[in-house]
Amino acid sequence: MSNDVMSPGPRASRRAAKPRKRRGLKITLIVLLVLLLAAGGTAYWLYSRLDGNITGVDINKALGEDRPEKLPTSGQNLLVLGSDSRAGAENEELGGGGKVGGARSDTALVVHIPEGRSKAVAVSIPRDTLVTRPECATGGGADLPAKERVMFNSVYAQAGPACVVKTVEKMSGVRIDHYLEIDFAGFKDLVDAIGGVTVDVPQDINDKASGLNLTAGPQKLDGTESLAYVRTRHGIGDGSDLGRIGLQQQFLIALLSEVKSQDLLGSPASSYKIANSATKALTTDSGLASLTSLAEFARSMNGVDPASMETIMLPVAYDRIDPNRVVAAEPQAGQLWKAIREDTTIPEEAKKSPATGG
Repeated sequence: MSNDVMSPGPRASRRAAKPRKRRGLKITLIVLLVLLLAAGGTAYWLYSRLDGNITGVDINKALGEDRPEKLPTSGQNLLVLGSDSRAGAENEELGGGGKVGGARSDTALVVHIPEGRSKAVAVSIPRDTLVTRPECATGGGADLPAKERVMFNSVYAQAGPACVVKTVEKMSGVRIDHYLEIDFAGFKDLVDAIGGVTVDVPQDINDKASGLNLTAGPQKLDGTESLAYVRTRHGIGDGSDLGRIGLQQQFLIALLSEVKSQDLLGSPASSYKIANSATKALTTDSGLASLTSLAEFARSMNGVDPASMETIMLPVAYDRIDPNRVVAAEPQAGQLWKAIREDTTIPEEAKKSPATGG
């Protein structure tokens, strides 16, 4: 008899290997499950954080039923405000320093998206426009009586965002479907998050009040420079609010174009950074005050090309009593609002403003 140990046959080898393979498969599945759970937990954490960043305001509850009718089409109207709130150290510093109480609507745009959502029109309301403020409830619940000849940007400070929406609806007859607000610090952080915005500066700007110094031509601006650019009053035009509206509209188009041109889905880290900055900066109506709602609305607007967005300043004329203020110019303003109410083409004559700000 040979002393050699008989080697196991092929079938025995396969039987011996099975427990090891099963253990390996089991470990692999456990690792995969842990990774999936970790990824799901991370996704939920990211979603919860972004969702929790957004501040919501129940505009519909505050305004009740006494409002203009909704558009007869699937078009939408948004009121977009840039708030000059000095709340917090960063906002106070960006606001130019100094102790300024409360907040005002530094920039106001009614954005009309016609049926089909393939284009958009942005109408700027000058902050120095004299308007009739309707009766409103303040944030503390007190009643604020109606008043004529108040500056448009003071309404926010006196009664908050719902009253601004109500004022716009009363002056225009246009139903506002959604409300978006961004503050100083949020605006700066958003621009920095996307890596800056390139604008074609129309002329040399030397604004001693803000420290903004730019030469004419294409310039890439960071967040602080961008904020100074859209807020400069003394660096361009006649020093009034009207002179800077063109810069604000130009910057809006450049900002939207920059966001759309970036491959956010291809760069999740960059996408999250931008989303985090944007959601922290936003106050919206309750209908948009969630990440899901905002994402759905953004997707519905995907067909709008920022380069084709039309920008218009509400036609205004210098006030006869106070030349430092303006009032809505008629019949142009009435024609403009009528076209938006009916979701029709805006007449060319409705885009011409007697007061231009130089």
